[in-house]
Amino acid sequence: MKYFVTGGAGFIGSTMVDKLFEDKDAEVTVFDNFCSGQMTYIDKHLENKKFKLVKGDLLNLPLLKESIKNHDFVYHFAANPDIAKAMVETDLDLRLGVIATYNLVEAMRVNNLNKIVYTSGSGVYGDVGYTETAEDFGPLLPSSMYGASKLGAEGIISAFCHMFEMQAWIFRFANVVGRNQTHGVAYDFIRKLKENPNKLLILGDGTQSKSYVHVDDVIAAVQLVLEKSKNKVNVYNVASGDYITVKEIADIVTKEMGLSNVKYEYSGGDRGWKGDVPIVRFNLDKIHILGWKAKYSSKDSVVFSTREMLGIKNMENSAHILK
Repeated sequence: MKYFVTGGAGFIGSTMVDKLFEDKDAEVTVFDNFCSGQMTYIDKHLENKKFKLVKGDLLNLPLLKESIKNHDFVYHFAANPDIAKAMVETDLDLRLGVIATYNLVEAMRVNNLNKIVYTSGSGVYGDVGYTETAEDFGPLLPSSMYGASKLGAEGIISAFCHMFEMQAWIFRFANVVGRNQTHGVAYDFIRKLKENPNKLLILGDGTQSKSYVHVDDVIAAVQLVLEKSKNKVNVYNVASGDYITVKEIADIVTKEMGLSNVKYEYSGGDRGWKGDVPIVRFNLDKIHILGWKAKYSSKDSVVFSTREMLGIKNMENSAHILK
């Protein structure tokens, strides 16, 4: 199999590239503009003759059409990593989400490539509080440009599948954490505390409550769904099944960094930024019936990922083992 991975130098993308190369016959092309991806995440593959790197932008349709030739399968991880930035750059998610995805499936169409995995997210469901959203929940009314772009990209992929005989697997992830993170709550807390270990600014009031799922669980979910779900358009929620608050994440990060008496300062309000969804709840019946369940809880996932970002290799004192 020859795989084409957009955003393959980013967080989830680079982890998937590592997993794909567990098959010694796999050939992988990473297509990335490095707006958030890191060369260090993929440099281990640079000497592999079955690996190819294209430094390119999905908005460059001619380059995309040429680069995607002669591949068998597409993983589409590329996206805008800065959700809040849409407040000042309102077309950002339109370009990096919707138009980029259109360009990708159009490049697939002209090259007779017909299978794609797309990483969407909970933002498509909008702000519905404690309602547990299943994959057929509606109406879908996003409250952020990011969520709107994910929903728009899902729609474009679905239309191409029905009009041009393609097949798609769409995953609505919870907050994904783990090694190679390039953004996220714990990532930001670590950065802030390295600058000032005495004070931590927390966006919102700290009560925001969401599911956090480790990237290893995410990769396992994708693999299982690809194996077992064969519809034209396959849509699945992926989450840990439990929830953790931003305040609890701050407590974990300060503990793992060996800090005490850190003063928490809150920006106020019930959410971190305009468009943020403070409470997210998933219905996971569909993927559980298929046979997947997260190995790690939200707390475990945050502990593991914090240690990975801090370079702590010994996981023996993790929350998972202390249970």
